[in-house]
Amino acid sequence: MTGSTQEDSFTEHYWRDPHAALAGTRETCPVREVDFEGGRTWLVTRYADVRAWLADQRLAKDWRSSLPAEERAAAPPGLPAPMSHMLTSLDPPEHTRLRGLVTQAFTARRIAALRPRVEAVAEELLAELPEDEPVDLVARYAIVLPMVVISELLGVPEIDREEFARLSTVLIDECPEPELLAASTQMATYLEGLVAAKRAAPDDALLSALITASDEGDRLSDLEIVAMAMLLLMAGHETTAVFITNSVRALVADDSARERLADPEAVPSLVEELLRWLSPALNASLRFATEDLEIGGVAIPRGASVMLSTGAANRDPERFADPDVLDPDRNTTGHLAFGYGIHRCLGAALVRLEGEVGLAALFNRFPELRVVADPDELTFRRSVHVHAPRTLPVVLGPRKR
Repeated sequence: MTGSTQEDSFTEHYWRDPHAALAGTRETCPVREVDFEGGRTWLVTRYADVRAWLADQRLAKDWRSSLPAEERAAAPPGLPAPMSHMLTSLDPPEHTRLRGLVTQAFTARRIAALRPRVEAVAEELLAELPEDEPVDLVARYAIVLPMVVISELLGVPEIDREEFARLSTVLIDECPEPELLAASTQMATYLEGLVAAKRAAPDDALLSALITASDEGDRLSDLEIVAMAMLLLMAGHETTAVFITNSVRALVADDSARERLADPEAVPSLVEELLRWLSPALNASLRFATEDLEIGGVAIPRGASVMLSTGAANRDPERFADPDVLDPDRNTTGHLAFGYGIHRCLGAALVRLEGEVGLAALFNRFPELRVVADPDELTFRRSVHVHAPRTLPVVLGPRKR
């Protein structure tokens, strides 16, 4: 079998069953080149390698850092400017400065204070759903719950939220470049207008707080504010939506795990194991080698792009015993569902909260929920980073009285 055929086999297998494809390459070729995100990328799949390199700044997030200094200024522009100013595309010191400005909004204490509102949103959404006819749980619940929460946190008007959900899906899924450019430009343009509106009439939401910080300390440009808002809107609901969707599929098939949702004290450990087992973000966003490197015994040349697979790492038997088994009693310490190091997911506590509330509210009110779609007929999103069905038809069944 030729290298090209092997690669084609891996990528096609990945789109169908990413966990199986990642497991296969972790066992046989744990550091290998693949054709992802429109170009050649080194895929790293062993836990020890992934964890170590998530924290190693020789893999930069800004692709220009891998270029010789004299070539960086001449680097061709790509997506609209806000896309290259997101935290996920920056390295220290810019990353340190920007992250410090929003970290206070995502502390564990602040997120815990949101629980009553998240519970209320979940109740409102579930109250609107029919009990005895098929309903798409993705469109009516899994996407809407986190979108409402992050929009309220940022201060995005309700009328615009559905369109934001559509645009962020385009930006995360694989799509033709013209469509990607159009979606990113549309989102950036809207947010530029929203920033201007918040500056003229501030409120108590996060976006106004970022503007105030900029005006008082001259620490954030409008471009950086727009980039931050774009990232938080996208990441603030996509990960949770994928997580809730895939968790529902897992829990419907596992009576023992599902029953734990009735015990509030058991819910956090169940959600933590689901995070490890499902890895809502299967692969971290691209990094770029700033010098010639060796990862897992494989030479990586300067300038090469590297993708660290948190999904493969979280099912590495060298780190977690029987990793393909969903075990709510497992010690999940050290899982990489939210990454590791300075780029660890800013909204990890929010995802946990929305997962705990969203799943418990759903199954405690509809314990007879069942998926009514044939698994072979589900259509999955084609994305390097997430794997979830586009729709999930369920019948909720009678509410628990």
